[in-house]
Amino acid sequence: MNAAAHPPLRTSVVVGSRTQSFPVGNYDLAATLTSGQAFRWNLTQEGWTGVIRRHWVRLRSEPSAINAEVAEPISNWDWLTGYLRLDEDLETILRSFPNDEPMQRAVAACRGLRLLRQDPWECLASFILSSTKQIIQIRQIVAQVCQCFGDELRSGDAGAPAYSFPTAARLAERSEAELRACKMGFRAPNLLATARKIAEGEVNLEQLHNLPTAEARAQLDSLPGVGRKIADCVLLFAYGKQSAFPVDVWVMKALQQLYFPRRKVKVERVHRFAATHFGPNAGYAQQYLFHYMRTKLSPKSKA
Repeated sequence: MNAAAHPPLRTSVVVGSRTQSFPVGNYDLAATLTSGQAFRWNLTQEGWTGVIRRHWVRLRSEPSAINAEVAEPISNWDWLTGYLRLDEDLETILRSFPNDEPMQRAVAACRGLRLLRQDPWECLASFILSSTKQIIQIRQIVAQVCQCFGDELRSGDAGAPAYSFPTAARLAERSEAELRACKMGFRAPNLLATARKIAEGEVNLEQLHNLPTAEARAQLDSLPGVGRKIADCVLLFAYGKQSAFPVDVWVMKALQQLYFPRRKVKVERVHRFAATHFGPNAGYAQQYLFHYMRTKLSPKSKA
């Protein structure tokens, strides 16, 4: 047989790209990235720059699309579509909210606000660092932690290095003094102790995806520096567990002002109210109330 008649098979090579456009409607990128869920996004003239896992990325919002740029060509963008939760039908989620005046005012004021799906460890560590801090201060601390202990990554901004968020194992090897040098104060021992527990496998963050919300919350709540509010933030922003309803000072203010204007309520009463009033997407509703209270009803605040 003539071998020339049967040329060798050619394997196709998928050539990656540094840019990608994602069609999307009703997505307020700026509100989403600045609404207190994540702390690594910076606005420049060219767009929003940040790091997702080990990818430097720049995002630009268009009327019907989000355009993304990375530092090196890639062929699989699932990490970004998952992070931005582009597969969700926001209108269906909004229709599940209670049809009361306060909730509808929050939706009208913040339409297009989305939830993100973050890396569990980064989300957990960031919210441990958030205790008693304003958003701008949390961003500064997180940036220092990444610069000191993360890996330097390829950046698409000339002269502006990018860093990964340090793993639990990497932080577990450091001393409390080294962490305190990042200006995290009393949060340093909590972050260090939690990093060591995660690194040693005492709590497996990946397994929490498959646990009921209450069980996952209990495991997170067992970690140093983590209480009900931080645990609920991680359950909502990393695991997408919609029954989690973080109650911080802003959500408490919103519920007090919008739902209980003539009486003081305790946080336990708020949790019971949220569990029955806000429906199957209570966590999403919480984010609308949080952002509405922080930016619309108290626009001078920088928290």
